[in-house]
Amino acid sequence: MSMRELVVLGTASQAPTRQRNHNGYVLRWDDEVILFDPGEGTQRQLLHTGVTATDLTRICVTHFHGDHCLGLPGTIQRLSLDRVPHRVAVHFPAGGAEYFARLRHATSFHETAELAVEPIEADGQRITVRGGTLEARRLRHSIETYGYRLVEPDGCRMLPERLSAYGIAGPAVGELLRVGHLDVDGRRVTRDEVSVSRPGQRFAFVMDTALCDAVYALAEHADLLVIESTFLESETALAAEAGHLTAAQAARVATESGVRTLVLTHFSQRYSDLRRFADEARRHFAGDLVIAEDLTTVPVPPRRVASAG
Repeated sequence: MSMRELVVLGTASQAPTRQRNHNGYVLRWDDEVILFDPGEGTQRQLLHTGVTATDLTRICVTHFHGDHCLGLPGTIQRLSLDRVPHRVAVHFPAGGAEYFARLRHATSFHETAELAVEPIEADGQRITVRGGTLEARRLRHSIETYGYRLVEPDGCRMLPERLSAYGIAGPAVGELLRVGHLDVDGRRVTRDEVSVSRPGQRFAFVMDTALCDAVYALAEHADLLVIESTFLESETALAAEAGHLTAAQAARVATESGVRTLVLTHFSQRYSDLRRFADEARRHFAGDLVIAEDLTTVPVPPRRVASAG
């Protein structure tokens, strides 16, 4: 059964706390299961979820600061320990290839898993995945950093009542979808006459960055946006200096970009009461808001419904 949801493994920035593990996020997107930014403790956090190493099809790293990548050695070794039978692609900033090589072979182990190492070498690089296109955009941080978004192509939804009115059924429906038109009793019926557009779904993942154009490009019309909000607005100057966002900035991005569900995460250890992030974000964003907590699941919202013309 197809499933689209975000599984949160950890929500802490820089250093874990008693309540928050280092970063880690899994996106289930039908047959794609993508692990984003596996921080320290990722392998153990996975044990508390319904996700296994064998499920993973792809790993995406935004940058090589420890809280976003120190879980790579254990995760990679687990792929071999569990004898994962399929190839697992790994994406990361090309400038950090040396860091990836060190993390991949951090200790002695017998590597049996097949990794497809596919670095991100340019802003806007696109990768074809099952169920859509994965795009990377260069963010503004102290080291080379990329955000990712997964875009499903637009499609169409057939309208049974209109198909029935034209007497179209069975294999003829598939032919109409494939060809774009069908001749029925001397009349040409087009696909547009018996369907409505079905906008593809969009997921965006934005980690360590100051506010920049790429943040908006990634967030544009996202059904689900996962975005760092390391600081509150009272620390705006500190956020800019460190190359991070505040909850208010993230919420304004979501509103201006037409985001449906906003997930705030990557909280500084200086904050113990995360309700302050919700209060701040609510002043700027009226959509569905989630203050991420470790080991919780956030569903991708149902598809936008297009009305029949």
